[in-house]
Amino acid sequence: MTNMMHRDPPKFPCDIETELDRISSLPEHILEQILLQLSLRDAVRTCILSKKWRYRWAKIPHLVFDNNCLTLSTQDQGLIKNKLVNVVDHILLLHHGPIYKFKLSHRDLLGVPDIDRWILHLSRIPIKEFILEIWKGQRYKLPSCLFSYENLTHLELFNCLLKPPPFKGFRNLKSLDLQHITLAQDAFENLISGCPLLERLTLMNFDGFSHLNINAPNLQFFDIGGVFDDVSFENTFQLTLVSIGLYENVKNDPRTAHGGYWKLLSFFANLPRIRRLEVQSYFLQYLAVGNIPSKLPKPCIDLNYLSIRINFNDLEENAAALCLLRSAPNLQELEMLARPEEQNSAVTVTKFSEDDKWNCLFGQLQFIKIVGISGVKAELDFINFLLSNSPMLERMTIKPAPTNGGWEMVKQLLRFRRASVQAEIVYLDP
Repeated sequence: MTNMMHRDPPKFPCDIETELDRISSLPEHILEQILLQLSLRDAVRTCILSKKWRYRWAKIPHLVFDNNCLTLSTQDQGLIKNKLVNVVDHILLLHHGPIYKFKLSHRDLLGVPDIDRWILHLSRIPIKEFILEIWKGQRYKLPSCLFSYENLTHLELFNCLLKPPPFKGFRNLKSLDLQHITLAQDAFENLISGCPLLERLTLMNFDGFSHLNINAPNLQFFDIGGVFDDVSFENTFQLTLVSIGLYENVKNDPRTAHGGYWKLLSFFANLPRIRRLEVQSYFLQYLAVGNIPSKLPKPCIDLNYLSIRINFNDLEENAAALCLLRSAPNLQELEMLARPEEQNSAVTVTKFSEDDKWNCLFGQLQFIKIVGISGVKAELDFINFLLSNSPMLERMTIKPAPTNGGWEMVKQLLRFRRASVQAEIVYLDP
């Protein structure tokens, strides 16, 4: 029939093999990228494709052992543990070539001797990225051989106990992420100072040290959240992004009863290039202890984003927040988050209009976001103050606490005078 639909002839095994060879003949670096896009489990499965692919996975430079590398359907933790141990052992045994990245992150318990053995094995390889996340059990004590990884550029540890032996530091390390870790004070300071190329530092929920002395000439990003006594920067003139949260109420704490003026000045003394600052939890309370200057001696010229967790009912915290605002002449975006547990605390009246020390102009401020307020006078006065002193403001977003807000708050907000004719107030329902 002349109108019959044309159909391709059936493919024979040799044709399939030929098509597969088209992939196999791709450049080596492209084949490596294909394998890197797969999970380790799927990458190993490519060994069934053909003889050429049988051991190609064994050259993968990135080894990631996580929940995705197991196919076990049972919920028995013992079986899962044995399965994971066998998988890691098998892959490390057959792997040949460099290993640039090794990640071990599994939700189930792991045997300490197995991890020790793997870390020892990797110490003979010029590994660049090492990530270890222990999700259950007590903190895992890292073997000393980990500190012989001279080529490390990225180190990430979760739920670990660190007791470094005398060592020269990680001279090539650029990124350090420590969460839920235990480390002695002197060991922490030696670790940071022993990483001269460090650019990114994350510290979350730590113990064993409480004085954060950060000496890192190339540091650009610093993210910290935990309980500590003080923080100081030295030789950190490249630092541009800082997020810092103190997880402990320090009001009336005798350890921080003096030196508030010094804290504000010392905190910013080595941050001349800071562009983004997030003051979380109780850290503003920490900065607000003692005498508070109206503004810093040297303005933060590059600071364009500021986020502050604040108790609007506290006069000292208001003064500390205003000090930061005064010291950021090019600030473009401001976020203020009320601490919900202090919304009903005793109110200290801040007289913005009567006291000259509050007079200032935010000439570059364009976007403001206020979150978690309950509509008390102290909060509304601060909002009014911002609106009347921000001539370039484009939008102020208000999102009250879940159990507060309503039409009465909206009506008060609409009555406030705005220095910017283009400013709009966006009210988000809680």
